[in-house]
Amino acid sequence: MNALDLIRRKRDGGVLRPAEVQELVRSYTAGEVPDYQMSAWLMAVYFQGLDDDESFTLTQAMLESGRVLAFRDLPGPTVDKHSTGGVGDKISIPLAPIVAACGGFVPMISGRGLGHTGGTLDKLESIPGFRTQLSPEAFQEQVRGLGMAFGGQTADLAPADGKLYALRDVTGTVESIPLIVASILSKKFASGTERVVFDVKVGRGAFMKNLGRARLLARALLRTTQSLGKQGRALLTRMDQPLGRAVGNALEVEESIAILKGEGPEDVRDLTIRLAAEMLFLAGLVSDLDIGWRKAQEAIRGGKALARLQAVIERQGGDPSVCDDPARLPKAPDQHPVRAEESGAVIELRAESIGAAVVDLGGGRRTKDDPVDPGVGVLLQAKVGHTVRRGDLLAVVHARGPADAIVQRVRDAYTLSDERAAPPPDVVLDTEG
Repeated sequence: MNALDLIRRKRDGGVLRPAEVQELVRSYTAGEVPDYQMSAWLMAVYFQGLDDDESFTLTQAMLESGRVLAFRDLPGPTVDKHSTGGVGDKISIPLAPIVAACGGFVPMISGRGLGHTGGTLDKLESIPGFRTQLSPEAFQEQVRGLGMAFGGQTADLAPADGKLYALRDVTGTVESIPLIVASILSKKFASGTERVVFDVKVGRGAFMKNLGRARLLARALLRTTQSLGKQGRALLTRMDQPLGRAVGNALEVEESIAILKGEGPEDVRDLTIRLAAEMLFLAGLVSDLDIGWRKAQEAIRGGKALARLQAVIERQGGDPSVCDDPARLPKAPDQHPVRAEESGAVIELRAESIGAAVVDLGGGRRTKDDPVDPGVGVLLQAKVGHTVRRGDLLAVVHARGPADAIVQRVRDAYTLSDERAAPPPDVVLDTEG
């Protein structure tokens, strides 16, 4: 195989044969193709795309680049969720314990932050001592024992995706639909799950900016899932403003814990329960979504879901007392208020601007090797649908030291109007599958 030939052919709109795609993935994973050549190929795919056969082959090659786990001896079904990335999207953390408490088995392999969006692994690692790098054996054992585990890519599990995921983040190729499909599915199905609910974000703060493109992604995910012999459903959900109030790793963990106590912002609570119902339905644990919704609520009210999260935190080396005392989570020492400079109704809160502000605080990455500060972030006080007066608090920036520029950026993310405040828009836009 000549990597340069494959780069040129894809750059010019050609189609790669299955054996060529498989060999490219194998060679890159083995270190035989350097990052700069793989970056060029990714950019060619970004502009030229992949057809369905190429997309399937890329996904399968990435899936089979390492060990593929199996859970044939479980007394219940495996099911997982994947979000395509959003600002303030901490849904996985409360969602997995709810589904596990309802009888599902959730082998959740997650990723780190991409661009202005946060990553589940970064959030979980803000819990003191929490380990996301589990061996495949430890991961499987925990899923069998607790009904769920949070893990990341390892040298054994979807290693091709681990390398490509980090490379896409710093080469401007995150938004490519076939690359998103291959990344999500290789990671999810290598973890041993048989069913996945896809939360496809759409809006200014998502990688899919419009509904049409988000629908294309949802359908591509479902087509490739079916080609792999698995099952899936997809929700299209709004990501114009951040989900919930907390944006930043430890702040989002605290909000996740609140959800499992029956508290927290309504949009996060409703989406978490809706996705839990979808997962329970896809797994065959309930006969319809209404029953799934009620079961999820019961798991929260009865304390079973919170207890499950505490058990998982303890098993993965973390401090479970954060569930009772979130003050034990990391916290940036300086809080800077963001106040309204005029009165009016909040008609827009640009999620991407808030996410970029958190990255600039150190809560995300500009390069794949950047460290992440778990304590920084933005805590929103006003969102779309709220009316504020001049001087009212819009948000609080959690920083280390002065943050005047960040405060102004957060303020600029808001658009106020003299018009009467409209109710906040529904988060779920549509369902596919």
